[in-house]
Order: sequence, then C-alpha cells, then structure tokens
Amino acid sequence: MIYKKVVHKFWLPIALILLICINWLASTFHNRIDVTAEQRFTLSKATKSLLKKVNEPLTFKVFLNDANLPSGFKQLAASTKDVLQEFKENSNNNIQFEFISADEQLPNNIAYADTLASSGLYPINLTSQLKNSQQQQYVYPFAVLQNQQKLISIELYIGKTPLINFTDVNSAEALLEYKLIEAIAKITQTKKPTIGYALGNGEPDLGRYNTYDLVENVLKPDYNLFTLNLNQNTFLPTEFKALIIVKPTTGFTDMQKLQLDQYVMQGGKLLLFIDRLNAEMDSLQIKNEVTAFDRDLKINDLLFNYGARINADLVMDLQCDYLPFDVNGNGQFELLPWNYFPVMTSSNSHPINKGLGFVVGRFVNSIDTVEAEGISKTVLLSSSINARTIGSPAIISGAQNVNAPENEAYNKPNISTAVLLEGKFKSMFTNRLSTAMEDSLTKNNRNFFTACGSSNKIILVADGDLVLNSVVKANPIEMGMNSYTYGTQREFPFANKAFLQNCLSYLINDNDLDEAKAKDYVVRLLDAKKVENQKTFWQIINIIVPIVIVLLIALIYQWLRKRSYTIQNG
Repeated sequence: MIYKKVVHKFWLPIALILLICINWLASTFHNRIDVTAEQRFTLSKATKSLLKKVNEPLTFKVFLNDANLPSGFKQLAASTKDVLQEFKENSNNNIQFEFISADEQLPNNIAYADTLASSGLYPINLTSQLKNSQQQQYVYPFAVLQNQQKLISIELYIGKTPLINFTDVNSAEALLEYKLIEAIAKITQTKKPTIGYALGNGEPDLGRYNTYDLVENVLKPDYNLFTLNLNQNTFLPTEFKALIIVKPTTGFTDMQKLQLDQYVMQGGKLLLFIDRLNAEMDSLQIKNEVTAFDRDLKINDLLFNYGARINADLVMDLQCDYLPFDVNGNGQFELLPWNYFPVMTSSNSHPINKGLGFVVGRFVNSIDTVEAEGISKTVLLSSSINARTIGSPAIISGAQNVNAPENEAYNKPNISTAVLLEGKFKSMFTNRLSTAMEDSLTKNNRNFFTACGSSNKIILVADGDLVLNSVVKANPIEMGMNSYTYGTQREFPFANKAFLQNCLSYLINDNDLDEAKAKDYVVRLLDAKKVENQKTFWQIINIIVPIVIVLLIALIYQWLRKRSYTIQNG
C-alpha cells in the first residue's frame, strides 16, 4: 500500500527520469535491425574490419548542410549521416563528423566554397524540378576527410545530367559506404601501392602539360609512381601492382610484348589506354581536315590472345561533346556537337562504373571481345544507342559539321569502347619463344610462365586521350574537360578521372572493398497518380490517427485509475 502511494505521488519525476535514461541510452548505444532485401543498412565485413583498425582521430566535413537543398540531396545528407554514425560506432569513436555549409567562413575569412574550388571540387549548377517550374542552385556534394597530416576529398554525388533524378541520387546513396571507407583506407595506409608508367613507344612523358592531372591529382597522391622504359628493361618488376600504358604511338617489339606477357603471367595487372588510329586535333585545327590511319602498334596479337581486339575504326555518336565551328565562313565560331568525341557510359553495375557519370572520349576506337578460354569479359564503357563506326583510312573534316548529321546513319547501339578481362590468362609465347627470347630468359635467370597461377585482370580502353588533360591559357585543366567549353554554359563535369581512379582501385584492391561497392539499392518510387488522388486520405491518417490513439490511451488510463480507486474505497 505504501509502495502504491509512493508511485502515485512521484510518478511524474520517475517517468521523466526513465525518459532521460532511455534517450541517453539511445543516443549512446546506436543499433538497428536491417530488414531490407539489399541489406542497405548493414556494413560489409571488410568495412567493419578496416574501421576496427583505425587508431587515430579522423574527421569528416560534409558540405550538405543547407536548408534549401533539393529533397534528393537532403536524403543524401541524411544517408551520409547514418553511414558516418555507423562508422563512428565501429571505430571506437575515432571517427568524428560534422555537416557544414559551403558558404561558411574559415578563420581567415575565406569561404569553404572558394577552398573547394581551388582543390578542383566545383559545385554542381543543379536544376531541380518543381511542380510547375525549374529551380537552379549551386550544390556542393562533397566531403573531406582529414587527420593531422593529410586531407582527402570525396565526391558524394556524380550526376549524369544537370537534372536531379531518383536514379542518380539512389546510386549515390548505394556508393556512400564504399566512397567513405575508401577515403579512410587511403588516409590510414602506411605504405602506398607501387605502380609503373610505361615509356618507350611514344607515350606522353609525365612532365608534360597534358599529363598534369593524371600525375598530380590521381597517381602521386595515392601511389608510388615509377616510370619504366620498355626498351631499357629486360623484364618488368613484379613489385608493380599495376602497369599503365597511355597512348603509345610506335609499334611494340616482340621482346616488349614478352615483357608485358610475362608480367601478366606472374600476376601483374595492365591498364591500357590505346589509340589504334592516328587522329589528332592539332592536325585538324591546321588543315580543317585529317586522314585517320592505322598506327600499326603491333600489339593486337597480344590483346587477341587475352580475349579482346581494338578495331581500326572510329566511333561516331550523336551523344557527344562540343567544338567551335565557323558555320557561315565569316570568322564567327559557334559551338556544335562533334560526333568524333563520343560521350560514353555503361548499362551494367560493375564496381568500376557503378554510379559513374558520363565519360568523354576523343577519336575513340571500338573493341570486340573474342573467345579466350577461361576469360570473362565485362564491357565498362560503350556508346549511346545512336552511334556508328567508320573504317580506316577515315577522312575527318571540320566541314562535316556545317550540316546536321544524318541521324538515320547512327543506328548501331552500345558500341564497346572499354572492356575488363578477368581470368587465368595463357601466355601468347607458349611454344613460340625465339632463340633470342630464350637466351634473354637464361641470361636474366628468369623462368618462363605459360599461364597465370591465379585469376588476373586487364583493363583495355580504346582511347589514349581519355586520361590526358587539355590546357587553357597555359594552365592544365581537369581530364575530361573540354578546353573550348571550359568556363561556359556548355561545360559539364565528365567522369574521366573517377573512371581512372575506379579502374586502379579495382585492379589493386588491397583492402577487398568490392563488397561495399557492390551494394545495389532498389528504387521504390511512389505512384504519382495515387499520391495525388489519395493525398488527403493519408494526411488524415498521419495527423488524426495518432491524436485519436493518444486520446484513447488517456481515456483508458483514466478509466483504469477511476476503477482502481472505486475498488479500493469499496
């Protein structure tokens, strides 16, 4: 009886204390049950394992803290917060995060937006669709991760068009875990992977302006980079995690191909950006016409053995980048689509191109895959559905753009331009070693390998310019940017750099993060007609029903309380 009186007298303070304790426990010990089919809210094993190894304070700054953000980016911000909260709890609170606006000022009175732009993180001039109109605004879908020594930038969203659409936002959400954990892997690594850059066949030197973005913003920050002349080395070091070959212009010798072949047989990865045809913008600008012809690189036999072939043609696409043309012959130039600069994408959801935006190329060749035992092929980039190919020798003339293209001629869809080859490759030189090759192997105390001991990877891209950058007023710009549309309304952030970074990450893959990248969120869209027709009904359900339930509980509580006192007094 005394207990009941105490409870009756102090029920309000007790309830408040319980609520405070429950809220404190909920904010301190965060957990949730993932009942989604795609395990949307469950971190991968590799992610959890890496988070447990974090032994220093890391801080994320996310630039999605604007009240006027479009709804899609508000959802992206909420999802980012959820993932970072999971990271924080799985890293013993070594990971912290904050959401800030790009308009906020640094201590030196410089806006974060200016700092982001100077680091190559340009805002998206986004068009959001309102009910009866469109709205344009600058959005900074970026985050930065920093510790005491380094800072890494992260792109949280790469849209394929200036319009917000559920598919791109959904894809960005699916890739959040991978992008954030990959940044942690990079900033905490004690030793950078070593990769090689091949020279000796006319490849552009790394000190040139057109390789600035490749070297300074992709390779050097994340890898130990070494150049290697295939004419001066007998065999490639197996310590190289990958070897990059960019736009060779002279043919490969049999000894050079043996080097590449034996490197692959011993587990080395190849990333090849190759132009089979000689077609350059410099020649076109001088004469307004150029004949594209075969460079005769003498490497197709090696590639054919591995399961792919670069064709002696050029891909033309109605989905393309722009160039200036003198349409009327009066010196007044107009930006027009240039079909020889195809804007490429891929329909599959491979980890390399999942969530990737459009990639632009210049004078791109097509690729055929051929039968190779035990080798799987995945198309990474292809043309649009409105494309065609022209064989060599091909006459390329600026006068072609005076008239509109004949659209009916562009009837070849999804022409392959980049392919991933995976499997246990077999040597092209089995039973084909010359006496000179055998002597070289013996002299260097090397064994000849007839096949890979385990599964290996090669990526072949039929465009050497894809990873090179243009120059504007003696300043190199980002790869994929068009020097003629740079700084104009036609400028569009193509994903060439992201494609290159994804290729390297997939080839090297030291942290086994593919599981995080392979996540796929299913877009479950509402039926617009049902939403419009049933809007009032569901508003009533969501507003009135909770109030009715609370009132019912209060009435039941009062009835039980009255009944209890009636029984006691009776």
